[in-house]
Amino acid sequence: MVCVLCLAAAVGAVAVVLVLRLWIVLGPQDFTPRESLSLLVVAGSGGHTTEILRLVGSLSNAYSPRHYVIADTDEMSANKINSFELDRADRNPSTKYPRHHIHRIPRSREVLQSWPSTVLTTLRSLWLCFPLLHHVKPDLVLCNGPGTCVPICASALLLGILGIKKVIIVYVESLCRVETLSLSGKILLHLADYFIVQWPALKEKYPKSVYLGRIV
Repeated sequence: MVCVLCLAAAVGAVAVVLVLRLWIVLGPQDFTPRESLSLLVVAGSGGHTTEILRLVGSLSNAYSPRHYVIADTDEMSANKINSFELDRADRNPSTKYPRHHIHRIPRSREVLQSWPSTVLTTLRSLWLCFPLLHHVKPDLVLCNGPGTCVPICASALLLGILGIKKVIIVYVESLCRVETLSLSGKILLHLADYFIVQWPALKEKYPKSVYLGRIV
């Protein structure tokens, strides 16, 4: 009986510590300005990649090195990213921070995949994402809605909960989302440090979001 009570107390203590860590990580943060910020960009297929590259194109070279995460079967996004970075380097050959890296992870959900099986594939993706995030340790994660971003953001959040590193998560809802959030958006609404929408109707429905007009 005593052992059971001790075990329950230990589990309770761990749970309290984790809840406190989560509260600290999700709470307001003071960030010290620095010369550069390591950026991790989650690129989805098709329109998601086009939108996120437009957004990255508006950022200064201080957001470097740039790490891109794509699905392991998404060759089109890899080609777009390499072309984008090559064009950026050609336009500014004297840039101080030219590096970029592409990382591949399994998709959380394939097209037409059943929802029950999505739970297993998402957990598998999360299992592989955490070592990647732990290795890269980005200062900022930028994403705009592909399912691939959920395990990445969860891993970034876990880095903070474990006290390894606080990673800023910036979620920009896709321009095509006018009145409702994507599934990724609904999941990350309360986890992202900054949740940006591009239509006033979404701001009205989700007061926590930030409306800046069209940004991509």
